Amino acid sequence: MGTGKSSVSIAIFDTLRMFGESKRALVIAPKRVAKGTWPQEIVKFRESFGHLTIAAAIGTPVQRLAALRSNADITCINYDNIEWLIDIVGDLWPWDTVIADEATRLKGLRVSLQTSKLGNEFIKGQGSVRAKALSRVAHTEVRRWVNLTGSPAPNGLVDLWGQQFFIDSGTRLGASFTSFKDRWFRTVPNGQGYTAVEPTKYAQKEVEALLSDCTITIDIKDWVDIKLPIESIVYADLPPAARHHYDEMERILFTELEQGDVDAFDGAGRSNKCLQIGNGFAYTEKDIWEPIHDEKLEALKSIVAETNGENLLVRYEFIPDKLRILKAFPKAKTLDYPNAEQLFREGKIPMLVVHAASAGHGLNLQDNCRILVDFSTGWNLEYDEQVIERIGPTRQMQSGFDRAVYRYRIVARDTVEEHSVIPRIKTKASVQESLKNAMKIRLT
Repeated sequence: MGTGKSSVSIAIFDTLRMFGESKRALVIAPKRVAKGTWPQEIVKFRESFGHLTIAAAIGTPVQRLAALRSNADITCINYDNIEWLIDIVGDLWPWDTVIADEATRLKGLRVSLQTSKLGNEFIKGQGSVRAKALSRVAHTEVRRWVNLTGSPAPNGLVDLWGQQFFIDSGTRLGASFTSFKDRWFRTVPNGQGYTAVEPTKYAQKEVEALLSDCTITIDIKDWVDIKLPIESIVYADLPPAARHHYDEMERILFTELEQGDVDAFDGAGRSNKCLQIGNGFAYTEKDIWEPIHDEKLEALKSIVAETNGENLLVRYEFIPDKLRILKAFPKAKTLDYPNAEQLFREGKIPMLVVHAASAGHGLNLQDNCRILVDFSTGWNLEYDEQVIERIGPTRQMQSGFDRAVYRYRIVARDTVEEHSVIPRIKTKASVQESLKNAMKIRLT
């Protein structure tokens, strides 16, 4: 994670394209990543990739078709629309390169490569719908297939076969999942009346050797100082209705919602109202909060998928943020849950949701966690610095872990959070100065 997989992949595709080895690329990714992250890479590195065109086939069928008809150099689509894409394109598949971002989404493939009496190869078997649909074109229409993931085997070696099949149609790990399992795994009783599958003694070494010629691992420790947290901004784009409410609040300190009016009488109140709308809710004049959008929740879901089951410390700013997170993630807990701190350290709680004010001195949460997600960010610098220290690099080293710490900030794009709060956190400017700068940016 955090090593620039997407930008490097674009650079590789661009080089292949320059030498006539590739013409067009299809990027398959989670919805938020396909819609925002990949197109933003072209903008971010425009001096290198500005000549490439990119289109996101996201949204309604009409919007997706428009993206396909643009004939962009790179087309992005989310995994949920793979079946639709294959049905629409049919035999006119135009992409000779496919890049599967968050490739563990393909681990559920359970097919085998069969040969008919006439010598023709065909796919037979089961597995996840998306992976099975992709397997029909992976080795007939695609010249190069690239898998990208920060955690290729969250559940162990068993996750690798489905992903690797798209690379080599079973050449290295076996033509079927059954043959893969029979070769490197054994079934053992788990003491509860069931059986479990575990790898054999030499499975790890043998599988790694087979994959070594087509796999590269980038270790973050080789490139950055892991004594500091590695921070990433994950943008959430406000839907049109939410944008309307936000702009009204920012401009005239007033907006109208279904359950009542929302107003603010000074800059501090206005900034908090704007932050709340950016997070996805707002309080009405009756002191009742109303949900407005789920974009930050969708971004958090994407982070959960990207981190493949790693424990997450999630920080919130407002009570409705916490309530909405707990509803969206039923297994998440707060510090009010009995023995929450201990259970989280033992890896028995996958997501601990905390307010920065209550997650300060004294909490040691690093044993099974190295990832902080700021669902929302407030003005308090001390809180911001304290919450990362619960799992920070110093505590990791004190516990004997030589690993990077990651911080994902989910930020509402083009809001006071992006233009004011985050710059204040970075520069330690005053609240008033940050607000003024934010207004300048918005007005220009």
